[in-house]
Amino acid sequence: MHWTEEALEELARVPKFVRDMAKKAVEHEVSNNGRTEIEAADVQHSRDKYLGIISKKSDKSGPRIAVVRCETVSEVCPGVACFKAFNQRKIHFKDYGPDAEIVGFFTCGGCPGRRISRLVDNLKKYGLDVVHLSSCMLLEGPYPACPHIEEIRKNLELKGIKVVEGTHH
Repeated sequence: MHWTEEALEELARVPKFVRDMAKKAVEHEVSNNGRTEIEAADVQHSRDKYLGIISKKSDKSGPRIAVVRCETVSEVCPGVACFKAFNQRKIHFKDYGPDAEIVGFFTCGGCPGRRISRLVDNLKKYGLDVVHLSSCMLLEGPYPACPHIEEIRKNLELKGIKVVEGTHH
């Protein structure tokens, strides 16, 4: 692939940590169109296409939900039951209508939940309304219940976020 000087300048505006991925996406798109030269407009088109996916605006009017789960449990659980409960609007998701959407699914970052505050602050920019503390943070079993659950809940509420304890149990 040949990149024009203008295209390379446009690519240089992409944050460094995703630049390689962006470059591959642009090259793939241009190649699929049967071309071998990449112009600035190609980079701009790809940026608009991919950034549109993470737009702060949503075509849905329902609540925007994030699920926080235990870092330790995430090593063995891919989150299938959380998503299944949400998709079927069951258990702790039963009161949501069809316009509800999950906008975040992440781990706490390890005790004492060091990652949650930063990620919730970021998700508030995208209209976050509710955080579900996943069932794995609440249940006793092969892993102990989260010893920081009350502190995490209080911190989220201080940010103006509704907290629901549980997902699929």
